[in-house]
Amino acid sequence: MKTVIIIGGSKGIGNAILEQLLETHKIINLSRTAPDQAHPNLQHITYNVLNDELPEIQTADALIYCPGSINLKPITRLSLDEFRQDFEINVLGAIKVIQHYLPVLKQSKQPSILLFSTVATKLGMPFHASVATSKSGIEGLVKSLGAEFAPNIRINAIAPSVTDTDLASKLLRNDKMVETITARHPLKKILKPEEVAEMAVFLISDKSASMSGQIFPMDSGIVTFKL
Repeated sequence: MKTVIIIGGSKGIGNAILEQLLETHKIINLSRTAPDQAHPNLQHITYNVLNDELPEIQTADALIYCPGSINLKPITRLSLDEFRQDFEINVLGAIKVIQHYLPVLKQSKQPSILLFSTVATKLGMPFHASVATSKSGIEGLVKSLGAEFAPNIRINAIAPSVTDTDLASKLLRNDKMVETITARHPLKKILKPEEVAEMAVFLISDKSASMSGQIFPMDSGIVTFKL
C-alpha cells in the first residue's frame, strides 16, 4: 500500500483527494484542522504551513500540497504584506515541504509530487494580481524541479478554474454570482472538488508515469475557447 502525504487534506480539493485515496492508500494528512473522515488508513498531524515545523515521516510515495489563497483586490488595495503572505502560503510553503520530504520520497520506487496553480496564470483577470503572481511561481517551480528531479521523481500541477469549495465561497455566495460565473465558462459549469481530485489521483498514480513538469488546466474551456 502506497503512502501519500497530503498538506491541507481537511477541506476542499484536498479533502476530496483524501476521500478518493483513503481505501487504497495510507494517508498522512497535515492541516490546521482534522478531516471529518475517520479511517484506519488515515493519520492526521496538526500543522500550520505558515508557522509550524514539519514532522518527521519515515515513508512516502507521493506528496500533494493543497494550501492556497484567493485574495482578490485591486492592486491599489493590496499591501506588500498581503503579497508576501500569499506567496508564502502558495510557494514558500510548497518549497519548504518539498525540501523537507525529498529524502523520504527518494526512497520510493516511483515517487511523485503534485502542486496546484490556477487558470489566472494564463488568463488575465482583474483583481487577481496576488494569486496569479504566486501561482505563476508554482508553475515555474514545477518545470524547474521536473527537470532537476528527472528521471527519479515526477512533479506536476493542476490549474483549476473556480471550484465549489469553501475557499471560493465568496465568489459563489449567491445564485446570481454562481449563474454569472457559470455563464463565463464555455462548458457552462463550475468545477466540483471531486473532479479535480480524480485528476490528482491519476497524476500521482503509475498510470501517469510519463508525465512530469506539466501544468494540467481544468478550466471548463475559459482559457482555451472564445465563444
